[in-house]
Amino acid sequence: MKPARPQAFTLLELLVVMAIIGVLASLLLPALSRSKETARAVACMSNLHQLGLALQLYIQENNNRLPVMRDISTSTNAPTPVLPGPNTVLAPQLGNPAVMDCPSDKQGLYQQTGSSYSWNSLLNGQNADHLQVFGLNFKPNEIPLMYDKASFHIARGPAKGVNYLYGDSHIQNLLVVEGTSQ
Repeated sequence: MKPARPQAFTLLELLVVMAIIGVLASLLLPALSRSKETARAVACMSNLHQLGLALQLYIQENNNRLPVMRDISTSTNAPTPVLPGPNTVLAPQLGNPAVMDCPSDKQGLYQQTGSSYSWNSLLNGQNADHLQVFGLNFKPNEIPLMYDKASFHIARGPAKGVNYLYGDSHIQNLLVVEGTSQ
């Protein structure tokens, strides 16, 4: 009787298995990256929802009027803003200034300007129920009040790059502008 030969993998078999695992991992990493961005986008949308609630409180406290504010520029040679930024105006209603920071803001816009979100300054001081831009009337669900300052979520797709907070407090990824002219 011959002694049993020990079963072992050859070097070639090990290299083939490692190559297969490498290919599978390279296919999995983009999906994992997209899912991480989806989680950050959900946190950003939650922040926008909180901003919507803060805006509703502001409107209730100010005779149904939207705030008057302007985004702070990231440009170093920009003039000093005449109007306060959203982080200043909405601070009493927010409580936590970190709500103004989108987790996907890798450009540091929150650190530079105090907010990862832009305000639609065309709506400054308007009645919250009767919005008008360039002579066009809009319902609150048709025009965004605030939105991401940049395409933070572009990894999720071009149509999902920016989150928008509308006047009726719903949040959408894709800008839809509809209205009627007078």
